Amino acid sequence: MQEEIFPLVDEQGNVIGQATRSECHSGSMLLHPVIHIHVFNEEGKLYMQKRSSTKDIQPDKWDSSVGGHIDLNETATEAALREAREEIGLNDLTLHYLDKYIIKTDRERELTYCFYTITNQIPKIDMKEVSDGRFWEISEIKNQLGKDIFTPNFELDFGHFLSKGLDHLLKENMNSI
Repeated sequence: MQEEIFPLVDEQGNVIGQATRSECHSGSMLLHPVIHIHVFNEEGKLYMQKRSSTKDIQPDKWDSSVGGHIDLNETATEAALREAREEIGLNDLTLHYLDKYIIKTDRERELTYCFYTITNQIPKIDMKEVSDGRFWEISEIKNQLGKDIFTPNFELDFGHFLSKGLDHLLKENMNSI
């Protein structure tokens, strides 16, 4: 199987080149774009996936509802909708853009486009990508922060956007209209 090719971007998200998955995840710090979707149900609970043990980055950790790389010639929104279908079987989502920011770890640097959505659809996980998934109360997540069960990337998103819950996101979204 041929290795995935990722776009390389500048800090504004303009494509400036390309590199393989292994090059991007090798500690090279090549900036490549990814998406995170945070899926809420109407009760305000946040769906999280547990990463498969076969993942090359952060295996067996709880993570954003959906996360994935943006392919060459694909927009962040297109990637988000594709990844939602592939990872947790959700279709026809209305995505709300939150922000983009750079996440840097010891192995990589990602320009992360963050979205949220609200749905009553029941996620159906792809067991090759994800080993478990469930809805969490925001208070339950807060009680588990810093205990090495979540990915560092999720904890950053949580601190930036999610810690005040869905009601706060809805109010912020209304204020930006």
